[in-house]
Amino acid sequence: MAGKEEEVFVGAIDQGTTSTRFIIYDRNAKPIASHQVEFTQFYPEAGWVEHDPVEILESVKICMAKAIDKATVAGYNVEAGLKGVGLTNQRETTVIWSKATGLPLYNAIVWMDVRTSSICRRLEKELSGGRTHFVDTCGLPISTYFSALKILWLIENVEVVQNAVRTGDALFGTIDSWMIWNLTGGHNGTTRDGRYRAASYVTDVSNASRTMLMNLKTLDWDQPTLDTLGIPLEMLPEIISNSEEIGIIAEGWPLAGVPITGCLGDQHAAMLGQLCKKGEAKSTYGTGAFILLNTGTESVKSSHGLLSTIAYKLGPESQTNYAVEGSIAIAGAAVQWLRDGLGLISSASEIEGLAETVSNTGGVYFVPAFNGLFAPWWKDDARGVLVGITRYTNKAHIARAVLESMCFQVNDVLSSMHKDAGEGGEVRSESGEFLLRVDGGATVNNLLMQIQADLLGSPVVRPADIETTALGAAYAAGLAAGVWTESQIFEGLHKENTTIFRPKVEEAERTKRRESWSRAVTKSFELADLA
Repeated sequence: MAGKEEEVFVGAIDQGTTSTRFIIYDRNAKPIASHQVEFTQFYPEAGWVEHDPVEILESVKICMAKAIDKATVAGYNVEAGLKGVGLTNQRETTVIWSKATGLPLYNAIVWMDVRTSSICRRLEKELSGGRTHFVDTCGLPISTYFSALKILWLIENVEVVQNAVRTGDALFGTIDSWMIWNLTGGHNGTTRDGRYRAASYVTDVSNASRTMLMNLKTLDWDQPTLDTLGIPLEMLPEIISNSEEIGIIAEGWPLAGVPITGCLGDQHAAMLGQLCKKGEAKSTYGTGAFILLNTGTESVKSSHGLLSTIAYKLGPESQTNYAVEGSIAIAGAAVQWLRDGLGLISSASEIEGLAETVSNTGGVYFVPAFNGLFAPWWKDDARGVLVGITRYTNKAHIARAVLESMCFQVNDVLSSMHKDAGEGGEVRSESGEFLLRVDGGATVNNLLMQIQADLLGSPVVRPADIETTALGAAYAAGLAAGVWTESQIFEGLHKENTTIFRPKVEEAERTKRRESWSRAVTKSFELADLA
């Protein structure tokens, strides 16, 4: 049982694309209790993906309560010692709700949803800069991926949203804003020390940087962009840093009275959890895969299909760290498809054993362009293809090709990243090697990590705690709550043993496989009209 002098805790809400979790950390940033629940995915039409915003809130409430119960059973007095809660969330996913009732006006439109493709095409034709019209301001191309296009679709297609925007009752938020507004009292607000406080209607710089509406230099909503798109400023939250007191958890929630002191989009939280400083990169393998390289205090414009974005800003007066990012829509989701769509495996963990029964894919390549391709291709008309099939092909070859598809996509992004960073843009090891830090649930798969090292030709470094997204949210919250200093965090508060995967294949084989993959990718283009 922990002694009373040690009972300092920080909580982290990790609200992802397919599940929600709450993790409680001690003063040494070690997890002492957690709980996770999956929630419903809705697919109303091909390419459409939605979540129920109210179900997401319920999942958060359940995870908080259950994790606290587990910690209490283990002998920790969490409710007395918890100093702050951090949030991290799936980015870009868009909710519009009523200020008056607090109820969502439509389901949340998820980041990977492609229903806005016709709006994208229309804007590309109408705007002088085409697909890159807003890149100089926000760092992002016009794409179905980003929140601004989802807002436009809702305004144009959902009458209750149109009416709410016209009357000033509509509030937009990515999932962080929706959670914080509700955690801090929603349309009722909250009371502390006998004084009423309105709910906190905010987003952080990292989540705002993924809407296509924030100016990367000023870190505020860009009025010319809003005017061009016809989105009213009044329906947007205030933009804040990643680490500051945001609001107080209201009655009716677990941990009522505890401050929310940190908020980051999931990939930015993982960067912080991996302690990525300037020149260091990480790859998170979840539903999708997301590779970010910290470029320091300068925003770098990519010439190779990557996105300019925020890394993190650890306080209102702190310097902003920027990043270049490559986003991959389908990574772990392809394993779920093997399980749920094809029934080739009964659990995601089975794929490693199945894929290991063959030494290679037998010439099979799988391109998981279920909803198009993101970086560095940006082809929303691409669709999934499985090429090179012969009578020899069996389900183990397909399973291995699915794992390889994740690694090939990461490799494509890192190749673009190396070109953008140039000489001196990346930190290398003492032996001159580029090190890729990895995290996320799929990284427990040792075969996946070895394939990644083989295709990359560089070492892959896996931390002992692979849930670095939640850890990053805890770091941000603990920093603002006074639990840790920035130097304590970056100087190894949570350094543990790492596992390093080194490449085992020759350069000639690596090159041949990369070329074969590139040929397979081109076969996936311009297939959307087949449906």
